[in-house]
Amino acid sequence: MIPFLAAGIVLGFSAGVAPGPLLALIMAETLQHGLNAGIKAALAPIITDLPIVLTAVLVLTRLAHFHAALGVISICGGFFLFRLGFKNIRIAGGNIPMEGIKENSLKKGIFANLLSPHPYLFWLSVGAPTTVRAMEHSVFAAAAFIGGFYVFLLGSEMIIAAIVGRSRSFLTGRAYIHTMRGLGVMLLIFGGLLFYDGFKLIRLF
Repeated sequence: MIPFLAAGIVLGFSAGVAPGPLLALIMAETLQHGLNAGIKAALAPIITDLPIVLTAVLVLTRLAHFHAALGVISICGGFFLFRLGFKNIRIAGGNIPMEGIKENSLKKGIFANLLSPHPYLFWLSVGAPTTVRAMEHSVFAAAAFIGGFYVFLLGSEMIIAAIVGRSRSFLTGRAYIHTMRGLGVMLLIFGGLLFYDGFKLIRLF
């Protein structure tokens, strides 16, 4: 269970601090309307991700005996994490648009997350395969992965909202850049593990 919890924590924290449409909205809402508005926007994944998670896990569960298909999906997940990892390593600071943002933070957060490809790509290529593997160990392992992911996803976004509310310079600060680069290395490691699992499933190892 511990390895799956650790994977959920790293992936959730990485997703929470990575620049993207939802994080841009969270920061903009925080700067224009206060911390409570930023936190409301950060809660959007709780509402939008449930059908995505259930659908992705259900599809992969039905493919559980098709090892080649699961292998290909795992390899695609490896490429996805490699792409995110290299993007994090090359980061030089945030570039978050702050203008043109109105109120209704939670509603806008829901739309931003629904219209972003990241949740769909993550759960179809990385999250669901990992959840299925965790369920082969125990339901608690799967719950640990999903729980760790969302606790650290939402927690990191709320922490960033609080920091941004106090300091506009955080996005270009050394702490943020080093954190993103460190997470990039971890994403490359998890991507390599997905490659290994994928090639093993299609019997290349």
